[in-house]
Amino acid sequence: MAAMEEHPMGYILDPDRIPAELEPFKDKLSPNFFEVRKRIIEFIKEDIIPAMPVYGQQYREEVKRIQTRKPAAPNEDPAYTNHPVWAASPPITMELRQKAKARGLYNFFLPEVGKLSVLEYAPICEILGAFGLCNVAMNCTAPDTGNMEVLEKYGTPEQKKQWLEPLLEGTIRSAYAMTEPGVASSDATNISATIQRDGDEYVINGHKWYISGACRPECKVFIFLGRSKGSGDSLHGQHSMILVPRDAPGVTIVRPLGLFGHIHDHAEIVFDNVRVPVGNMLLGEGRGFEIAQGRLGPGRIHHCMRTIGTAEQALDAIIHRVHNRTAFGKLLANQATIRQAVAEARMEITKSRLLCYLAAVQADNNGFKAAKAFIAMTKVDAPRMCQKIIDEAIQIHGAHGVSQDSRLTDLYHHVRHVRLADGPDIVHLNTIAKEELKKRTSVMGAMVSGTNKNIEKFGKFAHVVPNTQARL
Repeated sequence: MAAMEEHPMGYILDPDRIPAELEPFKDKLSPNFFEVRKRIIEFIKEDIIPAMPVYGQQYREEVKRIQTRKPAAPNEDPAYTNHPVWAASPPITMELRQKAKARGLYNFFLPEVGKLSVLEYAPICEILGAFGLCNVAMNCTAPDTGNMEVLEKYGTPEQKKQWLEPLLEGTIRSAYAMTEPGVASSDATNISATIQRDGDEYVINGHKWYISGACRPECKVFIFLGRSKGSGDSLHGQHSMILVPRDAPGVTIVRPLGLFGHIHDHAEIVFDNVRVPVGNMLLGEGRGFEIAQGRLGPGRIHHCMRTIGTAEQALDAIIHRVHNRTAFGKLLANQATIRQAVAEARMEITKSRLLCYLAAVQADNNGFKAAKAFIAMTKVDAPRMCQKIIDEAIQIHGAHGVSQDSRLTDLYHHVRHVRLADGPDIVHLNTIAKEELKKRTSVMGAMVSGTNKNIEKFGKFAHVVPNTQARL
């Protein structure tokens, strides 16, 4: 077995070596996992990496075609009419999808396809996070994975036929329309878009933004979260999810949105009296939150493991740089401060990976709902960790790290956005805190905290009534 540093592709593509952090869970790994991991690594080496230059060239050609795109429609922002965000996927994408299918590596995010537990899929996600084109080729990209899981679990036979089958084939893409600019959407009960029944149709009105994947021409359908009329008094029983075709009359993609000033495939969309058949409702009125919790649990773990793969990329970039750069009379690799940064990065990745594996095991053993605190922990920790390591990599690279010749700025943009995707850090921290605070008090806590017995002895505070009225 090759040592980690000896493998020419780095340990992440060493078929004979699993992450050391996975060793404690080795008895939970099936023979299928090792076989699947090896096949994915072979796919990356033999098909994905050689295709990357072709993908880049074809993407540039697709961007050129955007220059002849039709003028902006009413209510569309004309400033972005010819922006590259509207470009179609390079043709080689479908070729790679076919190769993935031929290798039996397609739609692996579905447990019934990959036959992988949550724990087993986690290190696979790490590989896919480091090689995004492989993620696309295997049809394992967000938000489609979450949307396909929703349709697989909650969709009617008709909905599956119309939307799930082409999504599974990779002939169309999708988006998840939840976040709104006019309310604090991190509290999903604030979502104000409306879904109102009118005979055999639902009428949809709303204003959404940062709807990932909605600009790409392959996107054909939205899963839309909105408030249903008369769907119950329960705070979490007032919202529903419904399927909305992207080309339905009344749907206007106003503009693509930016991350740190750089335009990405996140759309601002207005839904103005959009009519869809009653049969487009998912599961039933008032069951939107029920669906949302089933959708977000697996996706958050997948996000975190892909993020850890990105952190490994950043650390690899540091290692490459410090072995090829000299300052103050010696290689950067021999500078004490650089060595400290490298050591800190490895420790942080190790801790994050272990936490993510623990969350995955909890989900496998007890279900996603019972594992929610562990999932929240890794959702906060992994992007924070990764962002810190990318920032350190930029520092070590100097000016080169923020130039167009380095991918570090792209990694930074993406990972900073992940700290908001599927809920900002503070929401997940609140979930963790609520689980801890359910404990109330304990003998051990009282013993360690201690008591000033003189308060009771002298009685000078007997008249005090605690003020529990919250104020700013």
